[in-house]
Amino acid sequence: MTEACAAPAATGAATATVGDSEFDRDTAVVAREPGVYDADLSAGWTIISAVNGGYLLAVLGRALADALPHPDPITVTAHYLGASQPGPAVVRTETVRTGRTLSSGQASLFQRDAEGREVERVRVMATYGDLAALPDDVRTTAKPPAIPPYEHCLGAEDGPADIPGSSAITERLRLKLDPTTAGWAVGAPSGKGEMRAWFGLADGRDHDPLSVLLAVDALPPTAFELGLRGWVPTVELTVHVRCRPAPGPLRVAITTRNLAGGFLEEDAEVWDSADRLVAQSRQLAKAPRG
Repeated sequence: MTEACAAPAATGAATATVGDSEFDRDTAVVAREPGVYDADLSAGWTIISAVNGGYLLAVLGRALADALPHPDPITVTAHYLGASQPGPAVVRTETVRTGRTLSSGQASLFQRDAEGREVERVRVMATYGDLAALPDDVRTTAKPPAIPPYEHCLGAEDGPADIPGSSAITERLRLKLDPTTAGWAVGAPSGKGEMRAWFGLADGRDHDPLSVLLAVDALPPTAFELGLRGWVPTVELTVHVRCRPAPGPLRVAITTRNLAGGFLEEDAEVWDSADRLVAQSRQLAKAPRG
């Protein structure tokens, strides 16, 4: 497969370009001094009152892309130490190692608490490289998820009510759920730990590695299809970005095989419009109590 990671040219209607979209504005960081960045976490990416973990990962990822000599996240591991709130934040980065093809660094996101003390909310360790320079040899048994055509899937407007815990983030996404994983929305969960959907940004922005970091954590939790309701806070999330996505919507498939001891895992695959596996992730999350 000699063109496995070469994105084909964009087709169809014009879309917002990278740099002028809401996602880019809301994940922007401003260098205060070398390795220190100011950010303003937008309320538009919240679930209930907490900022979405994938959005936070994109903010930290953007700071690391500026701090490190290589442009693209290859692997990113985040530990979520507490819920982040909309408003000012500071990202502090540290370069751990630089090489010819890869560089590694860490980043932490801090916010002020009610007493004005700086509190660490998220800590990330990441390795960056150049996805465009990766070899194009692909040997895989992975297959794209079987999701019905986009027009046969369900958006928030198709349900009888808002997603439980009404979240602002849904207004910023083009999310169309596979009907076989949307039973929870009408009170009939399948009992399977599965969630599948077409994924895009509401303003039509084409995807890049940073929006892929959002995609792995933007679908409704698999816990909903297990018959559980409520917030599912992420404890740890690791993402492997395999190549730059082609223009067009992504397909995201998430599965949970084990819920025990109050925790569950979510394994995600992200596929692009050219049927390429562009990212894989695993996260550990707290199970809802309901």
